Amino acid sequence: MPPALQPPEDEERLDELLSRPSERVIDAFGQVRGDVLVCGASGKMGPSLARMVRRASDAAGLPRRVFGVARFAEGGEEKLQAQGIETMRCDLLDENQVMRLPDAQNVIFMAGRKFGSTGDEGLTWATNAWLPTLVCRKYRRSRIVAFSTGNIYGLVPVDGGGSREVDVPQPVGEYAMTCLARERLFGYFSRKHGTPVAIVRLNYACDLRYGVLVDLAQKIVAEQPIDLTMGHFNTIWQGDANAMALLALARAATPSWTVNVTGVETLSVRAVCQRLGMLLDQPVRFVGSESPTALLSDASLAVAEFGPPTMPAEQLIEWVAAWVSRGGRMLDKPTHFESRSGKY
Repeated sequence: MPPALQPPEDEERLDELLSRPSERVIDAFGQVRGDVLVCGASGKMGPSLARMVRRASDAAGLPRRVFGVARFAEGGEEKLQAQGIETMRCDLLDENQVMRLPDAQNVIFMAGRKFGSTGDEGLTWATNAWLPTLVCRKYRRSRIVAFSTGNIYGLVPVDGGGSREVDVPQPVGEYAMTCLARERLFGYFSRKHGTPVAIVRLNYACDLRYGVLVDLAQKIVAEQPIDLTMGHFNTIWQGDANAMALLALARAATPSWTVNVTGVETLSVRAVCQRLGMLLDQPVRFVGSESPTALLSDASLAVAEFGPPTMPAEQLIEWVAAWVSRGGRMLDKPTHFESRSGKY
């Protein structure tokens, strides 16, 4: 089911759209057996994904428990509980706490650390590379979808169509290195234990409260110059990213299977900002010039497996502009997509 043509006017409607399962997801969850545990359910994306699991399961008529696991340092438990999700507070770096988590036949692994990595690299390595070991030990008999990132590829030519799953990773910076380590560990334990794993390399989900488009729109409204050095990017409506991640459960395999999840368009920062400027009725000022390389991914495999995103880039741009114009609440979590050094 495609999103409504009109942009959401409040967070309740936004959250409903982000968690609305497509018919394809509902059909898929009619085939999925067992409970589902979302590991990292309190982040930017976790709550809407967990709710989509609940809604798809209910729509498919299959009773199952849906667990949302996180530290919940910023709250959010009550809202998830009201939506039929069983929340559990857990320090995922504490092996004893992880081992006490409930069994689940299906695991969506979303836990990770990016911002603050520079200066505290040890914690980033522990979160992104050691934590997967604990989860793979605990859930060796489960089916796992593990989130990763397109950062593991490094910068590629803008005119090359983006990195593909078969490309050799060239991570830049310790954050990207830890994310590749996370993938390697899931791959290792997939072979060792025979655990079916699907690795989702996500490139910039957008839910109107955060994302590359939101970063750019906020800079335009604040009359800040737009740096064109990282001149191109991919992005995807978070509702579509949620759906594709859940559909990846059926593609989990041993050895692990990998897919890029992002929008199908290579977007120009200059062109997007010019469009946002028109929609926001704000002048746009640029600095620098476009580099011949950027962090880009080819989503062809995801489209072949799951179908194209339901939200085209132009509609997403219009929705972001409408949200920013009306002063919609922001998460204040910039993507820092413009970083070319790999430092976050």
